[in-house]
Amino acid sequence: MGQIGRPLRRKEDARFLTGAGQYVADAAAQLGAAHMRILRSPHGAALIRSIDTGTARALPGVLDVITGADLEKMGIGGLPCAWPVTSRDGSAMIHPRHPVLAVDRVLHVGDPLAAVVAETEAQADTAVETIEVDYAPLPCQTDLATALDPEAARVRSDIPTNRCFDWDLGDEAAVDAALAASPRVVTLDLIQNRVNASPMETRGTLGIYDRGHGDYTLWTSSQNPHSIRVTLSAATLKVPEEKLRVISPDVGGGFGMKIYHYSEEVLVLVAAKRTGRPVRWIASRLEAFQADTYARDHVTTVSLGLDEDGRFRAMKVHTLANMGAYLSTFAPSIPTFFYANPFPGPYALRDVYVHVEGVFTNTTPVDAYRGAGRPEATYVMERIVETAARELGMDPFEIRRMNA
Repeated sequence: MGQIGRPLRRKEDARFLTGAGQYVADAAAQLGAAHMRILRSPHGAALIRSIDTGTARALPGVLDVITGADLEKMGIGGLPCAWPVTSRDGSAMIHPRHPVLAVDRVLHVGDPLAAVVAETEAQADTAVETIEVDYAPLPCQTDLATALDPEAARVRSDIPTNRCFDWDLGDEAAVDAALAASPRVVTLDLIQNRVNASPMETRGTLGIYDRGHGDYTLWTSSQNPHSIRVTLSAATLKVPEEKLRVISPDVGGGFGMKIYHYSEEVLVLVAAKRTGRPVRWIASRLEAFQADTYARDHVTTVSLGLDEDGRFRAMKVHTLANMGAYLSTFAPSIPTFFYANPFPGPYALRDVYVHVEGVFTNTTPVDAYRGAGRPEATYVMERIVETAARELGMDPFEIRRMNA
């Protein structure tokens, strides 16, 4: 009670305003870390016939070149999805492998397939450009709305469909009956485009390996260092947790996008062990758009049943939710639990049914961002309420008030 109504003094402003913040890049500079750059796919979908790294390895300043085949030989695991969902028929969602570096095919523009470590950033950039990849481009499915059509290009050859899960919440039969009995039914098709968080500080990681004790230290611009430590230990690097220390220094914005486990966090640790040097990777702005998780990306049809006087009776929502080419750490939970449960928002509406189909496309993976599912639900709810008010010739404020 002593703090209620009292102004709280901010603790961080002075050092940030005077340039004294300490970020991953600052720690890397102090340690004289080597630089890592990532070779990323220019194709939305393609087979990898071959990767020739010979020229890159021979360039001045190059310390190491790592490919997906190298990681497989080392026993490095795939990036995990930590929040699976169950489809409405009781079956498990489809959870295909997400390699740290692509081996035989790339599935979206920006998919990583090799990493170069060099003394300077310029040397690393030059070396990446000399890696020769023989691609065989494949049909690419980037349109969410048509991804489940029979003639749609298959995003992944290792699964028989582009559908990841078919999930629902509520009693569909009861809602259908309530809609059929409603004097008025308003239906609306909505598209919520994908968005990129684009924080001021791009993602960055710094890997350190202690040969004497076999310990790893990861500095990462992360909102979730404890989760990163667990997933590194259990899924990707596969070393005991006590051999891992994860440090999250000052973070220059994240908005949810910096919660997840990314390839680069594994790669800098692998490279540090292979080279005996601290290794840093700081994303360019282009890489942020190619490789950071995106968010939203829904195609929705919503129907609202009303009485003639504007009282809500039932609502049915069907949403296609883009997962991208791989499942990010919490991706399936965002358009299901976090999206469906907030309906119907502040309104007195008992009969609600939400049906969500998670869909793979040849795009960057999608996960949580600023509100994580709740803003998407609010958008759908308020758009259908506004549309209903206009179709019934009612004041939008009044229809909201009477249904609150």
